[in-house]
Amino acid sequence: MAETPTTPEPSGQVSDAVKGNWVDSYAPAPTRPYLRLSRADRPIGTWLLFLPCMMGLLLSMLNDNVVTWHDAWTVVGCGMGAFLMRGAGCTWNDITDREFDGKVERTKSRPIPSGQVTVTGAVIWMATQAVLGLFILLTFYPNAIVLGFIAVIPVLIYPFAKRFTWWPQLFLGIAFNWGALLAWTAHSNSLQWPAVVLYLSGITWTLFYDTIYAHQDKEDDALIGVRSTARLFAENTPRWLLIFLIATLCLMAFAVIGSTIHRSPISMAVALVGVWAMGWHLHWQLKNLDTENYEVLVKLFRSNRDAGLIPLLFFAGALFL
Repeated sequence: MAETPTTPEPSGQVSDAVKGNWVDSYAPAPTRPYLRLSRADRPIGTWLLFLPCMMGLLLSMLNDNVVTWHDAWTVVGCGMGAFLMRGAGCTWNDITDREFDGKVERTKSRPIPSGQVTVTGAVIWMATQAVLGLFILLTFYPNAIVLGFIAVIPVLIYPFAKRFTWWPQLFLGIAFNWGALLAWTAHSNSLQWPAVVLYLSGITWTLFYDTIYAHQDKEDDALIGVRSTARLFAENTPRWLLIFLIATLCLMAFAVIGSTIHRSPISMAVALVGVWAMGWHLHWQLKNLDTENYEVLVKLFRSNRDAGLIPLLFFAGALFL
């Protein structure tokens, strides 16, 4: 039996938010329900949206060996865009899932089912974030703007995936890793095959970490008829996670080779070491997996921020070699 989250604080804190997070501690009281709706009190999702962007940007820079001030703005723009569009996507998710969330122990304290925010207020908040994100997108190259508009499609579909497929984590991966394609194109104004391979590696990485995450809710999901890879894999989860781990590393290594093939062998080697080091982190997660322990599941899921930062450091170092 998985350990259940602690009861939310009377202040309205969401049950699975880190105690003492900046939203609950410092944000003005009237803004807190909306920031919670955007998951600003749980920043791991913003990191997992931002990291594929940076991987795409750095590999694109390695590919053409061009670094400009526009790339600095791309970093800032992707950071702000990840925050805003993750917030808009989470708001959309909570609007569509409001009936389900009220029946799940971990999610019933979220702003809509707990009554902190009305559906109308959530729609207005979602639109506000999306418009701000659009302003940032319009500062990028034309082809990147086109990709940004296409990205809306998987975001809109994702909340409904759990209703018709056992693989909603696949749909999350399609949506969450789009930044790898967009940031590559934001640098070069063209999309090349290593970016697509990197994108695929991001999808398998998402299948890895979000299957871990989904094990938190598997019992409630079974009761209300919601599907997930955690329920599908059940006791075979470690075997499937190993498959996703291997696929992630192989695809990312292929993307690195394609991006650095015209650079020095040392540059390619350094970038590949980053992939290898990320693999060790994913292996550590798999080794410590306990699908019946809530605290372990949360810890492993959140550790994927560090897993994604590892190859970024090596990709950045390879730029100078």
